[in-house]
Amino acid sequence: MASGLGLARNRIVIAGGGIAGLSLALALKQALGAGFEIVLADPSLSLEPRADSRAYAVAAAAQNMLEALGIWQKVVSTAQPMTEMVVTDSRNSDVVRPVFLTFDGEVEPGQPFAHMVENAALLSAFLDACRAAGVVLRPEGVRRFESRDDEVELRFAGGELLQAALLVAADGARSKLREQAGIGWVGWSYRQTGLVATLGHERPHHGRAVEHFLPSGPFAILPLTDGGKLGHRSSIVWTEGTENVPALLSLDATDLLAEIERRFGLELGEIALESTVSAHPLGFGVARRFVGERLALLGDAAHVIHPIAGQGLNLGLKDVAALAEAIVDAARLGLDPGAAEVLEGYERARRFDTVAMGAVTDGLNRLFSNDVTPVRLARDLGLGLVDRLPGLKRFFIREAAGLAGATPRLLRGEAL
Repeated sequence: MASGLGLARNRIVIAGGGIAGLSLALALKQALGAGFEIVLADPSLSLEPRADSRAYAVAAAAQNMLEALGIWQKVVSTAQPMTEMVVTDSRNSDVVRPVFLTFDGEVEPGQPFAHMVENAALLSAFLDACRAAGVVLRPEGVRRFESRDDEVELRFAGGELLQAALLVAADGARSKLREQAGIGWVGWSYRQTGLVATLGHERPHHGRAVEHFLPSGPFAILPLTDGGKLGHRSSIVWTEGTENVPALLSLDATDLLAEIERRFGLELGEIALESTVSAHPLGFGVARRFVGERLALLGDAAHVIHPIAGQGLNLGLKDVAALAEAIVDAARLGLDPGAAEVLEGYERARRFDTVAMGAVTDGLNRLFSNDVTPVRLARDLGLGLVDRLPGLKRFFIREAAGLAGATPRLLRGEAL
């Protein structure tokens, strides 16, 4: 199907129906209105979101963005504020797990630095909002594309051709579109796997998040809501050596729960699995470029980091905020939204922050995922020093909340 240059210039195609792709589609459609066609393409759009074990720590800046897009109002009733963050460093066999560092959960009075929100709730809210806004949802993937001076031509999985001003690749860490564009990838495997599950527990968590640093990697306990004020559900992200995972997942339910309890601890009383345990290989990766000719990489297609700091989703939403602002500002000036200078502005806005966050998470994982005694003593001393410096703790909280430095308008809660 052919289209003229004028129509193609007012069309943007986003390949990938995850949170990053959905949020960009919604932000662009809300800002640009009926004059622009925003197409979101992903085979998964043929299915409604189903409950799973994944949950995200939505930082305060990302919350601002979700409020500006009208999404937060749809998920706030199921969002669990983090009131406190506790860090321990121990072995599985240790009877006592000393607390080396605690963070108050507020960046400002009454404003938690993060909320836990379950994946299915976010996906459902975004899908409903995209439908209502008039985003074109295509339940098929983009098979190939060809960039030209004035447009990009796409071929969908069903064979149809479509022209657009810009293609956004939000198709994950193994992005086929990134490969087709010839954009290199620098990365490595951590030889670790993240085991994710939802647990019920006897005692309430009171909004407290816990990060147990164990020799195999961090074991995070992240509070979820259960409709009550205190909460008797938590999400766990259990980092384990990849070589141990097949044996763990082959255990029967009772023995697997016993292994979880060894790491979870007894503070919240008896625990029970409320979901299956899903396994996710962990690694680091960053694209050598975030943009190509009429192509922008978004979210995991541009970068993958270790979940040790819970920043994966927030990093992707920062991409969305920066790219949406660059596109909308250009379009309102009557400029080509897929032009090289527009995309280069997006890359400048995101590359340094992405590489810096990747370096921080990589360093933290290497520092804490070992059992070398001198290293343990040094890191525990460092944690203790940070715990005694309120100003430094406030700095770390604002960084984790995404509120430090210059931020795009959406992350400040301002509409585009």
